[in-house]
Parts: sequence; C-alpha cells; structure tokens
Amino acid sequence: MRTHMHTPRSGGHRAMLARWAVTLLSLTWSTYHSLAIPRVTECGLSCSQGFTCRNHVNRNVFNSFCRQPPPSMSRSVLEALMLSTVMKCAPQDGCSLLLRVHASLTLHESLRGLEACSMSLDTQETHCHSMRVSRASRRQQVGQQLQVHFNCFEVSMAQSLYITLRTVPHFCGVQLNQQYNVEDCRDEDVGRNVPDCFGEAPFSWDHYLGRPSAEKLSYWVDRSRKVVLVQVPEAPGSPDYYLRLCLKWFTCEDAGEPVQVTANSVSRMVSLPYSQEMPCLCLESWPATPDAVRTQTCPFEDDTEALWDAIHYHPGSQALSWEPACPVSGHVSLCWRPGPGAHCLELENSDRPAHRRVQYSLVDTQPQLCLKFSTSLGFWVRCPFEQPRFPAWKMTIQWAPSRAHLRVAFFSPSPTSFQVRLCHRRKMWPLACHQKLQATPLPPASVSRGDFTTDPPVAFVDIPRDEACGPDTCIQGWRTDMHFSAPQQLCNLQCGTHHVLWPTFAHAAAEAQTPGTSDLTELHGRELRVKK
Repeated sequence: MRTHMHTPRSGGHRAMLARWAVTLLSLTWSTYHSLAIPRVTECGLSCSQGFTCRNHVNRNVFNSFCRQPPPSMSRSVLEALMLSTVMKCAPQDGCSLLLRVHASLTLHESLRGLEACSMSLDTQETHCHSMRVSRASRRQQVGQQLQVHFNCFEVSMAQSLYITLRTVPHFCGVQLNQQYNVEDCRDEDVGRNVPDCFGEAPFSWDHYLGRPSAEKLSYWVDRSRKVVLVQVPEAPGSPDYYLRLCLKWFTCEDAGEPVQVTANSVSRMVSLPYSQEMPCLCLESWPATPDAVRTQTCPFEDDTEALWDAIHYHPGSQALSWEPACPVSGHVSLCWRPGPGAHCLELENSDRPAHRRVQYSLVDTQPQLCLKFSTSLGFWVRCPFEQPRFPAWKMTIQWAPSRAHLRVAFFSPSPTSFQVRLCHRRKMWPLACHQKLQATPLPPASVSRGDFTTDPPVAFVDIPRDEACGPDTCIQGWRTDMHFSAPQQLCNLQCGTHHVLWPTFAHAAAEAQTPGTSDLTELHGRELRVKK
C-alpha cells in the first residue's frame, strides 16, 4: 500500500499539525508511563487490611506430601493467582527484577497460611516463600477474602518460571499453577534500567559470534494458507541458517522438517507450513555451526481453543479421555448443564490436573455431560456427547397406579440401574437434595419396537404426590452403574386434575432443563404441567 503525503500550504495547516504533534507526544508519554514496570523500595509480604500475617522460613522446600481437605472446604478456596514483574532500583547499581505473586483466597478454619514456589524451567532450581495468618485473624476472619502479596522472588530477564500456590497445610487438589515469562531487553523499561541490557544492543551470543539474531528474524502468519513466512536477514560472513516449526515442551519437539537457508541464497524468505494453530507451536532458528544456540519464538501463544478439542471416547471401555498437545497449567473436571446455556456444574470427585493425560472410566454418554477446562486465563466447556450418535437414556414422569403417587420412569436401550432424589431450590445454588431412592428394575420388553423411547420402561420409582408436586421442587434421576453420570432434572411440577388423551407409552420432554423452564409433560390419564 502506497502512502501519499501532502505538504500543508498555509499557516493554519502548520498550526493544526503542531497541535496533532503535541497531542501525539502526550499520548506517547502517558502510554509509556502506564506500561512501565512498577517500582518497589523493598521486597516483603503484605496482606489485606484487618489480617495479621508474617513471613515463615521454609525448611522443607516444595513439600510434595498432602492431606485430604476437610469436607467443609471447597477446592476453589484458592480463588486467584496473578503474577507480574516489579523493579527494585539502587542509584549506583541500576535496577533488578522481582516477581510479584498476588494470591486471593477465602479463609477457612483449617488454613494456617499460604506457600508460593517458583521453579526455573531452565535449571529446575526452586525457591519458596510462605506466610502464616495469626491465630486471632483466623478466628475472627473465617469466610472472609484474604489478599496476599509476595514481592521477594528474585528473577532474571527472559527467565521462564513455573509458579505453584498451595495452602498451609497442603491439602490435596487445592493448588493453583501458572507459567510466567519475565520481560527481556526488548521491553523498553527493562532495556533502559537493567544493567545486563546496557550497551548498543541486548546481550546475545548470536551478536558476538556474528550470526543473525532471532530478534532480527521477521515473520508473518498466513492463517488462510496455514504457513509461517520467515525473512532471514543478510549478515556478511554469516554461516548457513536453519529454521523449523516445533512443539515446545521442556524441549522443542519436531513438527516439521528443518529448512536450510544458505549464505548465498537468492531468496531469504522461507515458508513453513503447519496443520493447526497451537500455543506451543514455535519457530526455532539456529546457525549451522557446532553447538549452536537455538532460539524460539511462539506466534500462537494465545491460540488455546484447539487444546480443548482433543477429547476421545472409547465405547468398549466406556472411558472418556483428553490429552494436552501443549503444556497446560490448570484443571479439568466433568460437569453437567441443567439446561441449554446454563452454567456447567462440576461432578464430584472429577477434578484432575491438566498437565498430563486425563481419563475417566465408565462415563455416561448423556448430552448434558461435559468437560470443563479451567486455567488462569479463564475456562472452556466442551460437550462431546451432544451428537445424536451417542446412546442416551430418558426420564419421564407418569401417574402411578395409585393416584397418590407419581411414577418416575426410565427408558434405556439396555438394562440399567437408576436412582432418584428430590431437591428443593434455594436462593444460592446448588439445590438442597435429599432422600435418594433406588429405582425398581422391570423385565425387558419381549419384542422391541426399534425405538427404546416407545418400549416399556426399564425401571421406575414411585414418589408421593404431595412431595413431588410442591413449589420449588425438582426431581433428579441418574445412572448408578457408571462412575460418572449427569442427572436429568424436572422442576416445578404442577399436578393438574383434568383428563387428557394419552397413548400407552409417551415420551416426556426429559431433556435436562433449567429449573422453571421445562416443556409441557403429558401423562397417562391426567396432566402434569411444568410451570413456566
């Protein structure tokens, strides 16, 4: 694209340009200050107002033993982990970099404090800091939110770190993890104030050995063609150069054949094809010299969507698995949606760390059962059984032979065990549920009609009408022969009194609905209406 510049022909135009220049300089100056790394005068620990906290010396670094949390403690008691770089400056020595760890938690009576540990991904060296909440604060502030700042992690520019936040004592599964990359000399504030960056150019072995620096490589991503275009700069006397795409874990694993750019190449533009954008798909470059230092840059760091689609269901073992294609810091859990667009509610005992392969055995293939992925950047939900090819059972509500009861009937393509419970809505989710009832199995139909929803039910439970038809009451049913099953739920049943025409076996709208939004459910001999 060609840009045309017009020379102003009058003093008015020059005055206008001058005003624009002043405005631009003001914006640039304010932007620079807003992006500057915060300064601290000393490293230390701070807590929310009203709490008394103190540093605690760690004698057993990064203790890996944990104990089971008490039943009253939620695994989400650790609410947030936020990381940032701060700078501590001395007049004669310049500035050094520190990592600030900001943690947020809900204080529980069993918690005595927090431990934060930083591990260098290059050297595996680990440093930990911990804090304790005074006994008086623990007694007075139970249930309150506590904010903690650790400012004493000394870091180096361009360092890759893995941060772990745990409770004291360490409760199993109550932990937050996050990877963090410290700014390098390309950051203006670091380049101006950190001594290692002083000089004409950032320190680089490539610079001193006369090789093209990775920082000087120019690249463009053409997403429509799925290629990364790389321009290798010309450097007099430089050796040949290699480029490739790789998947970066602790080391860079091959994702494509290396491409060699020779010193006398006519064209120094290289096209590297890829199949899918992944946050760990990186461009690696190195000179064709012995013991060359390899450098990586990752153009797809924010493209995490593809990670959550690697879900596989194994019909033979009825297992559901997911395996990360890139390093992930976070958690995976199974959840179920009470209705379309509703918040996905986690199933008990399904929380797993996301940094390795996750597998759940004996999973019920219900359309409302989903996988939830939670990281420091947010959460994502995938529901693999929404396609109609997966078999799913159905739950309906009919009148029992005794007019004083309602019959919860289950339809399934194969003999299955079910359970029912009554729940009551309250101001805060979840529902208050009680009175689990085991469904009575029925003999399978001698002749199937080809559609299990029109065959006789495989199990049923009779519930007193007065209990099931009350306001704010829900009926939940789920499979008990599976390790993980998502309930189907019907709420606010209004038991009518007038007769309706009804075939032998009708299929109620038993899709899991958001409470209070179920469809009209017609039953044998009478009508059950679900309140809108």
